[in-house]
Amino acid sequence: MTHVSERSGAGSSPSGAGGDRQPWTAGSGRPARKRSVSYADAGVSIEAGDRAVELLKSKVKQTRRPEVMGDLGGFAGLFRLDTSKYKNPILASSTDGVGTKLVIAQQMDIHDTVGIDLVAMVVDDLVACGAEPLFLLDYIATGEVVPDKVAEIGAGIADGCRYAGCALLGGETAEHPGVLRPDEYDISATGVGVVEESEILSSGRVEVGDVVIAMRSSGLHSNGYSLVRHVLLGAGRMRLDVVIDDFGRQRTLGEELLTPTKIYAQDCLKLIAEADVRAFAHVTGGGIPGNLVRILPEHVDAVVNRSTWKPQPIFDLIQSKGRIEDPEMEATFNMGVGMFAIVSAEDADRALATLTGRGVDAWQAGEVIEGTGEVQMVGQHTRG
Repeated sequence: MTHVSERSGAGSSPSGAGGDRQPWTAGSGRPARKRSVSYADAGVSIEAGDRAVELLKSKVKQTRRPEVMGDLGGFAGLFRLDTSKYKNPILASSTDGVGTKLVIAQQMDIHDTVGIDLVAMVVDDLVACGAEPLFLLDYIATGEVVPDKVAEIGAGIADGCRYAGCALLGGETAEHPGVLRPDEYDISATGVGVVEESEILSSGRVEVGDVVIAMRSSGLHSNGYSLVRHVLLGAGRMRLDVVIDDFGRQRTLGEELLTPTKIYAQDCLKLIAEADVRAFAHVTGGGIPGNLVRILPEHVDAVVNRSTWKPQPIFDLIQSKGRIEDPEMEATFNMGVGMFAIVSAEDADRALATLTGRGVDAWQAGEVIEGTGEVQMVGQHTRG
């Protein structure tokens, strides 16, 4: 309930025995006292928001790039684009969220990793067209601003920006009492990148004979969590604190589900510099076939051989607990691959060497053949 404070009018002295002030009641004949409510009475604490920003400043500074102008606190973030580096610079933009993975974070009371997921979902969409991520703006909506919690979320976002090489240019924290529970929050972000017009990656570059290279995911990434929660926590009645032997290192189910999304942006930019990259496919909602098909021209097919890799144990757990058919799994989850690169056959070995040298688990997963713009999934994953 909202607290309403009552104050008497200036210089007034309501009548009563001994001059004691009596509360005004309807029909008492006394004039109504002025009532004053604050933003905090409505559930919004500006001070808490300011405190959260202060806690974040040092983290945000670590993401600063030379092009950033000014500091936190302005009405807009300023970024001086060095156009001398480009003949025809094209700006790219992407916006995304983390989805219901946030429910797991809130249940676990662990908030310093979902920001990495958020950055990954944005910057790896940017790099898919060949763009270098320049800066990111975040948005956090919560039922109650708890400075330490907001700082944890923001610290994860800042960490993700550092991994991606982009600046955290600014953002917004909004308190929504009555709309969200005090412990609830949602996050989103928008990123901006730049690419030379002649170097934009697209389906128009893909040719018959090209090689499909897969880059291993860190796990589920940030897609399919509504199905995950339904299968494991709902029907499966599993607890987030249960240790799953197949995960290794005494990892609990909750810890596995909160594994941060792999950020490929810098690896992909290095790959562009070292090899003849035709296109990238960021594997998010829609799985491998649903995302790889987006970078195929109508006259070719991509053949992906499942036998070239083994998905992480979490996928087996979800499929077995939910009795989920293979097509549904592949249409929902990344199944162990977070990013695909299509490269020329001549540069396939160079591409794999570049990724391996950067610590990326990558392998040749297929090839491009004549076709009708489809993804052909062949073979079977290694099990056990």
